[in-house]
Amino acid sequence: MSEDHEGVRTGDDPTKAILSESGLNSKHLCDYVVNVATGCRHGCKFCYVPSTPNIRTRPDMLEEEVDVENGQKEWGSYVLYRDELGERLDGHLDRKRKWRETRRGRGVVGVSFSTDCYMDGRSGKITRNVVKALTDHEKYTRVLTRNPILALQDLDVFQTAGEYVTIGSSIPCMDAGQVTAIESNAPAPEHRLRGLKEFNKHGVQTFVSMSPTYPTQDKNNLREHLERVAECDPAVVFHEPINPRGGNFEMTVQAARDAGEEKLAEELDRLRNRERWIEYATNHLRWVQEIGQEMGLPVHLWPDKQLIKHVSDEEQIWLQSWRDRQSPEEFAEREDPASPIPNIPHMSV
Repeated sequence: MSEDHEGVRTGDDPTKAILSESGLNSKHLCDYVVNVATGCRHGCKFCYVPSTPNIRTRPDMLEEEVDVENGQKEWGSYVLYRDELGERLDGHLDRKRKWRETRRGRGVVGVSFSTDCYMDGRSGKITRNVVKALTDHEKYTRVLTRNPILALQDLDVFQTAGEYVTIGSSIPCMDAGQVTAIESNAPAPEHRLRGLKEFNKHGVQTFVSMSPTYPTQDKNNLREHLERVAECDPAVVFHEPINPRGGNFEMTVQAARDAGEEKLAEELDRLRNRERWIEYATNHLRWVQEIGQEMGLPVHLWPDKQLIKHVSDEEQIWLQSWRDRQSPEEFAEREDPASPIPNIPHMSV
């Protein structure tokens, strides 16, 4: 173990797994994931990853490798890298004969959904080799990073991959103060958007995840947000409201308060009331759908399963239709006669 100039404890990840099947096909993202590291420098307070088995079930490994006592509370202060992953993946794909391709996941590989694959230079080097291995084997690849500016160092790999790769970023809000409050170590929203615009300018398809939008954002804020997102001409704009469940939500509220974003902290705290959360979440989903349609943006909603249980019958049909609909990206809409895309009912406020 070592500690770098940012105070992040680093080491080598002993993980044996190379390519893992993923449940993110439920969100039309991928059927497989490849993670270039365990841990993440960004340490976003609302991040669900520390509560997943990848972190929760490996306390002994984390303690031994990077002296971690609590994987969730210390999230953002440790990273274990997988330096030889690209080479191992290349050999694995040479030998692999069966490929999982569900109706929603389409056989796509997500890189990386439990860490940021371009959080720094070391992870970026690993990612370059991973993306090259996947796309050389003609595997559709979805890259997610909050630092697309750093990813531009590998523009040649993305351009060579052509239709087999798309790169996106999470841009929940364009208010840098609010975003920084709960994503203190991640690049600012303008930085993320600028990187995606550069990729688009050079012919690489992009996507945006408006996830999670904040309860401080009204309809006008969301319209301004989508107008900015449209600048990178994304193939899809995913959207979901914040989920107030889990231990990470308390950390999110406290982080906003500690950063002096009192309005954000207050509005987040109000979401503990289920009726308030339902009102906020359904409004955001309606507004994003409506504005997206007005602007001709390829919006794709991610409604929470728990939300669907607590709305009217009409709203249940509306939200479930989004869960059943395919993402409007070219590689996701490859012909599948058995799975026609359902019509989406329009819900106005």
